[in-house]
Amino acid sequence: MDLFAGPGGLDVAADVLGHQVTGIEWDKNACATRGAAGMDTFAGDVRKYRAAFFPRAQVLTGGPPCQTFTVAGHGAGRRALDQVVEYIERLHDAVRAEDMGWKDIFRTWRGISEELRRKAVEAKEINTKKREAQARRTVKRKALRQLLGGHGSSSEEIKVFLNTLGTSRDLDVADPELKRLIEEFSALEAEIDGFKIRLEELGDERTGLVLQPLWWVIERSRRPGSDPYEAVVLEQVPAVMPVWEKYAEVLATLGYQTRTQLMFTEAFGVPQTRKRAVLMARLGGAGIPEVAETHERYRPRNVPARSSEADRTDTLPWDAEEKSFDRTPKSAWVSMETALKKARMVAPHLPDRPAFTVVSNYGTGGDPGARGRRDHDVPSSTITGKVSRNRLVHKGTDTALPESDRFSLAEAGVLQTFPVTYPWSGGDHSQQIGNAVPPRLALHVLRQVLEPESRGAQARARLDQAVTDLETWQPGKPVEVREHGQWEGHPLTGR
Repeated sequence: MDLFAGPGGLDVAADVLGHQVTGIEWDKNACATRGAAGMDTFAGDVRKYRAAFFPRAQVLTGGPPCQTFTVAGHGAGRRALDQVVEYIERLHDAVRAEDMGWKDIFRTWRGISEELRRKAVEAKEINTKKREAQARRTVKRKALRQLLGGHGSSSEEIKVFLNTLGTSRDLDVADPELKRLIEEFSALEAEIDGFKIRLEELGDERTGLVLQPLWWVIERSRRPGSDPYEAVVLEQVPAVMPVWEKYAEVLATLGYQTRTQLMFTEAFGVPQTRKRAVLMARLGGAGIPEVAETHERYRPRNVPARSSEADRTDTLPWDAEEKSFDRTPKSAWVSMETALKKARMVAPHLPDRPAFTVVSNYGTGGDPGARGRRDHDVPSSTITGKVSRNRLVHKGTDTALPESDRFSLAEAGVLQTFPVTYPWSGGDHSQQIGNAVPPRLALHVLRQVLEPESRGAQARARLDQAVTDLETWQPGKPVEVREHGQWEGHPLTGR
């Protein structure tokens, strides 16, 4: 059972490993892609579903939305993180208390859910008031511009004056009409600031979504008549790692062996540098070893991946261990060029470009104008929802490549390790691709958790075959996306 399933990054990895997956996804575009790819899907908000609806599911996976945590350590992001940790601790207290039965545990969850609901309702009301105040402020600003212009002020003088209003409430103004407008404008500014402060206190309603997988595990573990999930796999941005570590404490109380790990995608054969925080759990049995890297990490300096020991003397110690899990040497990281060339073997219509440089849509070093650059013969920078804005130029120049100065959807998907034939559907394709779990990374994690008996050379052979199957994967017959309540005949519902 895959919560927040997206377009199917984890699902296609599970598929090539021989597992059947059902996903829940609210985004209509991602649902369209899933349906076209033959991925079993229920549409809607995860909060409208419950673990009890799918009693036959054996494994739980997911990647809850991360927007509120991406600035963890700073302001709202730090508060959101602290709030979620507090909620997890409340649930943990209920789960481990000897005198707490299922009804008491459920009451704790219902209290948290109701608290989050009330905050969401209040936030919605305040947002409406804030937008109304902002609209009135716009009217006042326009009136100020007109009045100042009528007094002979230049555009630049008006701009400076209005900027000064944002930092000073005590301007010495003789004109009564101008003074009145300034007071009204300043009052609106103060009102809007108050709304912003309250909204930060309430938090983002999406913050509570990160609690959903934990509650599904608790429900299956403690609800009478339910069987616990055999395994749990969750992933998100590195900022969510403190949440996964708190999850691990609760899962340990419920009888799971756990492992949290920060994973570098290029170290697992993904032609892209990206970091993900992963939580792995398996019910009972032996502990879960760390997922061993099979490829070298990308070095930002101009040091060949296969350089000699002498050449490595002035490099950063990216790989203290240069052996993979079966003690064979790690493979070199996979470049964009290598990944795209292999994809052309399956899809010959893809462009065969000369040496190129990708100019990122994002700035570097805090300078929005200093666009990041990566050459074709190294891994891509992190693929984001803005991948369609990245420009491709002739290597070492700013001259755009004719007719192919952007990655196609298929190519962007390949850099995320989706099969080149993946049927991207609906709209907002770049966002779908950028938000997805890289399937090749998912292969490593799922194999580690779901196939503990496979080790050494056997595990390596299993992964090698799975990677080949992933690269040559073809979509199955398109399926209809189910809606909430359409339980009849579904293999996980038992109805």
